[in-house]
Amino acid sequence: MGTTLVVEDGTVVPGVGFGAYKTAFGELVFNTAMAGYQESLTDPSYRGQVLLQTYPLIGNYGLNSSDFESASPQVRAYVVREACDLPVHRNSKETLDAFLKRFDVPGISGVDTRALTIRVRERGTLKCAVVKEEDPDLQKWVERVRAAKAPDLSNLVAEVSVPSPIDLGGKGPTIALLDTGAKENIVRNLSKLGRVVRLPFDTRASEVEALRPAGVFVGNGPGDPAHPDLMGTLVPCLRELKDKYPTVGICLGHQLLALSLGAATFKLKFGHRGANQPVKFLDGGRVHITSQNHGYAVVQGSLPDGARVTQVNANDGTVEGIEASGGRIWSVQYHPEAAPGPLDTNFLFGAFARMLEGKPAFGGG
Repeated sequence: MGTTLVVEDGTVVPGVGFGAYKTAFGELVFNTAMAGYQESLTDPSYRGQVLLQTYPLIGNYGLNSSDFESASPQVRAYVVREACDLPVHRNSKETLDAFLKRFDVPGISGVDTRALTIRVRERGTLKCAVVKEEDPDLQKWVERVRAAKAPDLSNLVAEVSVPSPIDLGGKGPTIALLDTGAKENIVRNLSKLGRVVRLPFDTRASEVEALRPAGVFVGNGPGDPAHPDLMGTLVPCLRELKDKYPTVGICLGHQLLALSLGAATFKLKFGHRGANQPVKFLDGGRVHITSQNHGYAVVQGSLPDGARVTQVNANDGTVEGIEASGGRIWSVQYHPEAAPGPLDTNFLFGAFARMLEGKPAFGGG
């Protein structure tokens, strides 16, 4: 099937369609990981985006639901160099093509994904469309892409958050998980620590308090952390809770906690998406390799008195971790649960476990 990738800067790339045969608009972003395409496709942080993989062969070990980070694909479309149609793995249940067809998500293969990645790095994140029609008037599609609404102008968190509270059960202290699109591996890690109650993003502080939680956790998710719908609900909720419970955030949760403290956020030129981002801990100077997937960051120097930056990205110096309230609040920009990625920072869940017991997260007590 003739399919074309059309980008708002005028780039037009013909390719071969797979998955659903349809047209889809979104924000073109790239991921540099060499494995973990199942997790990436189903990561709620990709809501509204067209995912471009730099690794040239995708789909070679097939798809199986045990490695999904949500129940279905979250990307609007998928861009790869080669889509393998003969996967080999003992757990494989279907091909990449069949998987995308089943969930009505279009893909395009046979394109130079690394050249496209360089273009995004140079020009920044761009709106795009995967177009199913073989239309000679491609300039018309360029104009349509330019006129399309940027995905992060919508409240993407509302699309991926649970609609009502879900008590996941479990033994031990109660953890209030404010769900902005949390990956399943975050939920799995938290479930090892206690009883997890997954709450909608717009839950009021009083409803959280009614659970009498031992701690509050804010997960990852898509879109702009300073979206008006979040600034009017989740951010004030966190502000009200911040002095009452140990609180931890990951990725979007990190940005939202920073906003609740009075800091600011900004959109990165092309984001950090991959499994090899180096993060430097300012206390001690140790560097960990991390998995990341985000397009926004906390503004350096915007944290108020009483809060501090604890970690920075070793590549570009952006904020990777913060701490406030004497260590009772902290957050990281990356994914300690990995999936896919290194497990260098998985110890942070142990730090949260100590907080649930009323102990300091890091050392002492």
